[in-house]
Amino acid sequence: MTASSSSQQQQLQPAAEPHSALQAAALAYHRPADIGDTAGKLAIQITKKVAGQDDLALAYSPGVAAPCEEIARDPYKAYEYTAKGNLVAVVSNGTAVLGLGAIGALASKPVMEGKAVLFKRFAGIDAFDIEIDESDPQKLIDIVASLHPTFGGINLEDIKAPECFHIERVLRERLDIPVFHDDQHGTAIVVAAGLMNALHLQGKSLDTVRLVCNGAGAAAIACLELLLGVGLKRENTLVCDSRGVIHDGRHAPGDDGEKGAWACPTAARTLADALVGADVFLGLSGPRLVNQDMVKSMAPAPVVFSLANPEPEIRPELVAEVSPQAIIATGRSDYANQVNNALCFPYLFRAALDTGVRQINNDMKLAAVHALAELARRDAAFGANKLLPTLLDNRLLEEVSLRVAKAAVDSGAARRPFDAIEYRARLQRLAAQVTAY
Repeated sequence: MTASSSSQQQQLQPAAEPHSALQAAALAYHRPADIGDTAGKLAIQITKKVAGQDDLALAYSPGVAAPCEEIARDPYKAYEYTAKGNLVAVVSNGTAVLGLGAIGALASKPVMEGKAVLFKRFAGIDAFDIEIDESDPQKLIDIVASLHPTFGGINLEDIKAPECFHIERVLRERLDIPVFHDDQHGTAIVVAAGLMNALHLQGKSLDTVRLVCNGAGAAAIACLELLLGVGLKRENTLVCDSRGVIHDGRHAPGDDGEKGAWACPTAARTLADALVGADVFLGLSGPRLVNQDMVKSMAPAPVVFSLANPEPEIRPELVAEVSPQAIIATGRSDYANQVNNALCFPYLFRAALDTGVRQINNDMKLAAVHALAELARRDAAFGANKLLPTLLDNRLLEEVSLRVAKAAVDSGAARRPFDAIEYRARLQRLAAQVTAY
């Protein structure tokens, strides 16, 4: 092993903190610290003065009738007189929670509260976590749709495939506010940015590489569709699921849905077959599904995005042992190059709310991809072990939100006046505020 590969492998080693210690710390973090504390991570904050009777008469009856009447005459006035324009619903039914699976709506609440924390901490957006005990897709659609007057946007979270595709599609058609399934599109944006940078470092290009994707769920399909927009060729792509390669002669259950569009003529039938000579492995599947022999069969200087969480398809140190020139990313925070949706969703929603778009369109998503990739390249530490900005990078709010907002305007989706100079200044002020949390 060379000195450089040994150094890389050392950087790839995970933190040694025991799992039980992490669990204990997490439980202590979420429970009340003392009798004056509250459980969980969220509270509601009053934004106007309520010091006396006159203030109360304005906040509630009789003064509150005035904005009610204005909104009744013009529903868009809700953005002027209520918190709607800075309020997002984080909605889940708990059917596909992180690496935990179908744990149910109530058990998903800590995750949804956490999502709301990220909205506030990174983009100054208020969010309510809404856990809905309903597994029937049509009933869930109707419930979520009925909540839309309250919110400026809806973030769907941890809803299992294939139902999530239908749920998001119908809600986007029905509602006049952005509906965004982060497990699909947030993952896709960060993957695309990281993959563009990894291939840049390897001297390769998306329009020529062979890519193998293991997994055909919501995140995987969204990643593949977005990657087409930044250069990936469908004919250079093989997709595998739990039954093997999705090919044009296969007629397995579910092959007529979204993943069926990725069926192609190939002699490959297994993941091992597919990886021979591949430049890129994109894993959005399950633990320990790739071995070192598979990695050795890939093209020289491969890119391995092993994103199953919490246990990846193959650990980075195992990849580095057999392919020292590989560039590796995971979904974990204890390895280099974590692919984390929080790099994009707060800033996408910030721009979407501020420009008044009906939906987050493809131009806006691609703008986020390029903003993230370019931000990382401007970092002095950019390299094989730093493909993406870190979550606490203070540039993200200004740079990503501004880029996405401009894309909303340029694509004709914006419904509010927009001045780029004023908006940049506003984002700079907001960035200074949110770092105080």
